[in-house]
Formats: sequence, structure tokens, C-alpha cells
Amino acid sequence: MKNRTLLFTLLFFLGSYVTFACDVCKKDQPKGFENITHGAGPSGDFDYIIIWSAIIIVGFTLFYSAKYLIKPKETNPDHIKNIVRNEGF
Repeated sequence: MKNRTLLFTLLFFLGSYVTFACDVCKKDQPKGFENITHGAGPSGDFDYIIIWSAIIIVGFTLFYSAKYLIKPKETNPDHIKNIVRNEGF
């Protein structure tokens, strides 16, 4: 178990270093995206609208999925939402 934890810790920290953009890509990216991606970044206003719309949708989805997983608001103990809480999945 100790070796497994060490392996995942190393992969986490080394993997995050590999995902940063190279020097050429940093120079070509628009402000705010300099170090997070390779290749061409957003080129126009419509691209930013798509990005922010996706961020908002993912944020709402994450919030409501966590909310209804923690407190499903179903009183029947056999309801499928309660399986996740009771079985520890």
C-alpha cells in the first residue's frame, strides 16, 4: 500500500509537469492561456463564449451531482440513489 501511494504521488506531480506547454506554444497563446495548452488557443470571441459556456455547464453539473449524491431526498431505503451511499461506491 505504501509503494502504491508513493507511485501515485510521483505520477501526480510528474504528470502535471508534462502537461505544461512548451516555450514556442507559450509565445503563441493568447493572454491567460500561455502555459496550459499546446497548439492554437481560442482565436475569437465565439471561442471564448463556447469555453465559458462549457465551464458553467460543468460547474452546475458537478454541484448538483454532489448535492444529490450527498442528500438524495428519497425516503425509500431501496431507492437507487441510496445504494451509492449505503454500499460505499
